[in-house]
Amino acid sequence: MANLLEMAAEIVASHASTTPMSKEELIAELNDLHQALSAIESGTALEGGAEQEETSQAPVVSRKKAFGKDKVVCMICGKPMKTLARHLKTAHGMTASEYRKQFDIPRTQPLAARAYSESRRQMAIDRGLGENLAKARAQKAKSKAKK
Repeated sequence: MANLLEMAAEIVASHASTTPMSKEELIAELNDLHQALSAIESGTALEGGAEQEETSQAPVVSRKKAFGKDKVVCMICGKPMKTLARHLKTAHGMTASEYRKQFDIPRTQPLAARAYSESRRQMAIDRGLGENLAKARAQKAKSKAKK
C-alpha cells in the first residue's frame, strides 16, 4: 500500500514540476492515480474507462474539415496526413471500412487527400501504367481464346 502511494506521489510530483497545479488539483490527481495503480495491481477495471471510451467515439473534427485538398485529418486523433489507411491500421487498429462505419463516411469518399491522389494518378499516366494494363488484358484474352 505504501509502495503504491509512493509511486503515485513521485508521478504527481514530476507532473507538478512541469505543470502549475493548485493544492486541490494535486490532491485530486494523487487520489486518482493511487486508485488507478491499486486497480492495476488488483486486476480490476477502472470505473472511468467507459466514459473515456464514449468520448473517443465522437469525431475530433467535422467530416467537412477532415477531407481537404492537401491533407486528410484523422477524425479520431486529429492528426493531418496525406492518406489515412496506414495510420488507421497502425495507430488505431482499425480498417478503413470500420472507420467509415464509425463516422458515417460514404464509400465514394476517398481516405486520401485530393492533391495526393491527383499526383499519383498523373504519375501513373506518365509511366504508361494504364496502357500496360490494357496490353496485358488483351494478351490474356487472346490466350484464353486460343484455349
